[in-house]
Amino acid sequence: MAKPATSAISSLLQNLKRYIKKPWEITGPCADPEYKLAVPDALEYRVFCPATPKELACIPSSNPETVYDIKYYSRDQRRNRPPIRRTILKKADVEKIMKEKTFDVSDFPPVYLTEKVEEDYNARGGGYQK
Repeated sequence: MAKPATSAISSLLQNLKRYIKKPWEITGPCADPEYKLAVPDALEYRVFCPATPKELACIPSSNPETVYDIKYYSRDQRRNRPPIRRTILKKADVEKIMKEKTFDVSDFPPVYLTEKVEEDYNARGGGYQK
């Protein structure tokens, strides 16, 4: 006797669901009969697992010299720099450097401006226009 009562209640609820709609289904784009819900069903969502691809990858075999190396550290230019050389000066080295010829004025290039520029202080407004 319990089964017919529950089936009657469920069929009554199904009939009510046909006529009672959610507020957003009464008006707007969802109310159109051609509207398709954007959320896929559970069976349509993920047909196959991402960890198991459909096809196996085709890995070409070739000479190891002609295969491009994708490792970063082998192409990193910061690691290819020569080592930093440090020199430690002893007292004898410093004395030798001090005895060497020092720079003279003639060793440097000549200065571009060799003449003095004389300003005209008698100009009207001290050189500025009023």
